[in-house]
Amino acid sequence: MTRELLSLGDAQAQVLAAARPLSTEIVPIESAAGRVTAEPAHAVVDLPPFASSAMDGFAVRAEDVPGTLAVVADVAAGAPASRALRSREAMAISTGGVVPEGATAVVPVERVVQSENSVEIADAVEQGAHVRPRGGDVVAGQVVVERGVLVGAVQLGALAAAGATHVVCGRRPRVAVLATGSELVPPGTPLGPGQVYEANALMLAAALERAGAEVERLPAVADDEEAHREAIERGLEADVLVTSGGVSMGLHDLVRRIEAELGVSEIFWQVALKPGKPISFGVRGGTLVFGLPGNPVSSLVGCELFVKPALRALQGLGDPLPRYEHGRLVAPLRRNEARDELVRSRMRIDGDAVLLEPLGGQESHMIVRASAANALVLVARGKGVLEAGSTAPYLPL
Repeated sequence: MTRELLSLGDAQAQVLAAARPLSTEIVPIESAAGRVTAEPAHAVVDLPPFASSAMDGFAVRAEDVPGTLAVVADVAAGAPASRALRSREAMAISTGGVVPEGATAVVPVERVVQSENSVEIADAVEQGAHVRPRGGDVVAGQVVVERGVLVGAVQLGALAAAGATHVVCGRRPRVAVLATGSELVPPGTPLGPGQVYEANALMLAAALERAGAEVERLPAVADDEEAHREAIERGLEADVLVTSGGVSMGLHDLVRRIEAELGVSEIFWQVALKPGKPISFGVRGGTLVFGLPGNPVSSLVGCELFVKPALRALQGLGDPLPRYEHGRLVAPLRRNEARDELVRSRMRIDGDAVLLEPLGGQESHMIVRASAANALVLVARGKGVLEAGSTAPYLPL
């Protein structure tokens, strides 16, 4: 009897159930880009910390205009006025300048007629016009960045402006990457009969570092039990072990058996996915163990759909699964009745439309063909064809 394969969604759910957040650490905001907040970060000061002008213009009392007012001071940003504003007076003020005590509005410079020591303002102005109130953005003690947020440029700007100097983040996962196979040799080495250059470990390490991991690339190992055992045991010291190759049913596929002998409890093997069906996932203690297929594109797809979400979850990200976008197919795609399929495609923008063009050469060993792709189109398993012009979900690469 043919065993029913685990669905993509169920497999991802099992990975995330095992991927519990790591310990936390205090990180200076200068080093927090790309990190995930483990606690809410709060404002140290009100922002703005004082009532400030939103325009270059003149600070006035709203009840004094329309009218002609004496200009008694010039308020530059960073240099507050030396005294309060009195009735029938105006003070020139720069954007960001401290609105002087007594002023209730700012009139933009283009709405006044200036003389040597006075301004004529023809129109009435509302109370508070063009004035940024103190604490209008955030009040000291309020949350600036919530827990479980990936810190990017906008979050860093908000933290710095609100006076925060540090943020509590999830620890970066330590990941060991191990490629297996007697045929593998380092790039630059002359190829012998039956040999190929090892590329998967470098590809995976680059992808996982961008997902926040600290990656160690272990030396590739030949199809030898003792070499596998030594390398896998070393890799199991990390938070996550990612192997490439050796997870199918061939005579020389040793990874899953050696891992079981070393105490890895396998949670699943094989997923209803193309490419990437033979992927395995297990745990030993607090270490997550991923066995990715040796074919490069299968390895890449497994990394995107399973390993990177696990890394995000370990760091405490609130929504760790891949986020699909949607575009329009420019060519038809036939569904696979048994497996969800990720189709390498070229995404391009045409006016307001996102167009997805499937590439030729979809075999899982064709990594050079895959390098032309910037999207993986998800074709849900089923019967029939996704016609050209239909909407399809995709993952940006």
